[in-house]
Amino acid sequence: MLRRTMAEFDIKAGLLHVLKRIDEVILLRSKEIQASRPLLVAVSKTKPAEAIIEAYQAGQRDFGENYVQELVEKSQHPDIVAQCPGIKWHFIGHLQNNKINKILSLPNLHMIQTVDSEKLATRLDAAWSKLKPASEPPLRVLVQINTSGEEAKSGIGTKKAPQLYQFITNNLKHLQLMGIMTIGAFGFDYSIGPNPDFVSLMQVHRSICEANSLSPESVLVSMGMSNDYDRAIEMGSTMVRVGSSIFGHRAVKA
Repeated sequence: MLRRTMAEFDIKAGLLHVLKRIDEVILLRSKEIQASRPLLVAVSKTKPAEAIIEAYQAGQRDFGENYVQELVEKSQHPDIVAQCPGIKWHFIGHLQNNKINKILSLPNLHMIQTVDSEKLATRLDAAWSKLKPASEPPLRVLVQINTSGEEAKSGIGTKKAPQLYQFITNNLKHLQLMGIMTIGAFGFDYSIGPNPDFVSLMQVHRSICEANSLSPESVLVSMGMSNDYDRAIEMGSTMVRVGSSIFGHRAVKA
């Protein structure tokens, strides 16, 4: 099954296609957008170790996982450990309190993108201080914001997000708050205008920067997935999470 999947999809070509598209959008982006070049996080949930290794060998370093157990298995997979020493894992799923110690103990954990409450942030801060020596850098995190208002989605509301941002910055020294993220509603029709989720997140971004005297470039914005990452970059995204456009890229038939 794995051989057929690897032959059917051309992961390197998919990765190069996404990187090329990112470069194209940056050139077309409004000069008013003060944003750095977006970081590409390859979403590898449900994908086998072979696919991750192939993407890594093609130059990709940042990978996102949605489920704790899957990240546990992949981060300790002997082939990935041996062949991907510089891999950076981003956790992009809902994190339950009882899974905190398990995920923070994993090798090459780079960032938790889904902090959405003072309670979760405080527990992450306390756990990191206990698990890691004082010389270890703080844990990188993003505040997840529910811009669509969908009850099924995690994330703090847009009005409360700046307050959570300040709480983490002022009180939790074992966390390095890097920015904000959203998932947003799926399947937006761009023929009717800009995505309101992206508009909303950029408004929160502006509020946070103004309230904390921060430059826009210093606060990461993680928004945009396979179906709309180019639109997100146009709006100011500095981190995109792309899965199917990389791992589901069809190999060109001879």
